[in-house]
Amino acid sequence: MSPGTDRAAAEALDAADPLAGFRDRFVEPEPGLIYLDGNSLGRLPRATVDRLRQVVEQEWAGGLVRSWHDWIDLPTRVGDRIGEHLVGAHPGEVVVSDSTTVNLYKLAHAACSARPGRDVIVTDDDNFPTDRYTLAGLAQARGMTVRVVASDPVTGPDPADLLAALDDRVAVLSLSHVAYRSGALLDLPTITAAAHGVGALMLWDLCHSAGSVPVGLADAGVDLAVGCGYKYLNGGPGAPAFLYVRRDLQPTLRQPIWGWFGQRDQFAMGERYDPEPDVRRFLTGTPAVVGLAALEEGVRLLAEAGLDLLRAKGMAMTELARVLAAEWLLPLGFELASPADPAARGSHLTLRHPEAFAISRALIAEADVIGDFRTPDCLRLGPAPISTRFTEVWDAFDRLRSLVAAGRHRAHADPSPADRRVT
Repeated sequence: MSPGTDRAAAEALDAADPLAGFRDRFVEPEPGLIYLDGNSLGRLPRATVDRLRQVVEQEWAGGLVRSWHDWIDLPTRVGDRIGEHLVGAHPGEVVVSDSTTVNLYKLAHAACSARPGRDVIVTDDDNFPTDRYTLAGLAQARGMTVRVVASDPVTGPDPADLLAALDDRVAVLSLSHVAYRSGALLDLPTITAAAHGVGALMLWDLCHSAGSVPVGLADAGVDLAVGCGYKYLNGGPGAPAFLYVRRDLQPTLRQPIWGWFGQRDQFAMGERYDPEPDVRRFLTGTPAVVGLAALEEGVRLLAEAGLDLLRAKGMAMTELARVLAAEWLLPLGFELASPADPAARGSHLTLRHPEAFAISRALIAEADVIGDFRTPDCLRLGPAPISTRFTEVWDAFDRLRSLVAAGRHRAHADPSPADRRVT
């Protein structure tokens, strides 16, 4: 084996890992299972089990409606934790509510309304599907146009192409900070400045960066952002999402879903809608208390670990994966489908192979390795920095090369359409 691909190198990285102790703070799945899909659904923190038991058995069962005294501020309390520790926002700029899709719609609609006379929304053709669908639906309803920039499947949209797509007709530019398929990391400050240069508002999707990559929303002067709670934030399946609105924009932007939790003096039950003057105006209905409680525990863990250490480990793990792929997998027909530079990608690595779907299913069924598949031919592997060991990355790639070299994946080809469902 060449230097860096011996298992002893991975063992040494684990021994020196300052985040190693956090692994024991997550519920362990069945013995031998390697989980490399933390960028799709984060693992379950042990503290969340206790917290949910408290919410259900004490606060709900015992406190009943009296517990709303403690619950009602959860959207802003958890939002401030996310803002301070994970996305670089000021207090009062992040709130937790709804889903990423709903939040994206709310913010994109508000942004378009704040730029009257402008009739174009810009995004790229490899942006996450829900983003593209939401923007297309919004544009159709408002009589606007979505201007789509071609995106390189590995490195993402070219900054020069984005700049060429921006003019005084553009109301909002909406992009993903980290590409969901390849992991390409975009230059958030530079692109934000480009949008501002033509008078447009910038709306970022942070689903694959929040909790694993420094974002720096306030430092970059970002206008708007959304993100989910169930990937790196470990909030559980369907966890509430979050949204960010820069403080100076909050009094003037008005979102389209006027719900009672966004109403000033909500319990006065006023006849007319009068939104809160701050980020709370972007709330809608009653918050999902159980989901918020679970999300708060996941965010606590990440805040304790520290984003700088999480980013350093994320780069180191994906670099180990890249080195192993170059040594073991490229000769078996794989291609790297993520940026080669660890600083230019998020915390997942993607490999392309013509039989990627069969390989992804065989990995789960025969090798006890959970990654995931992305169309048309991508195997996406996401070792979460807070809960994955370097030796697990090594073992997973060792199992992967053995499986493909033996051709065992071919027994898992030709799935039915239902078998291709992914989240």
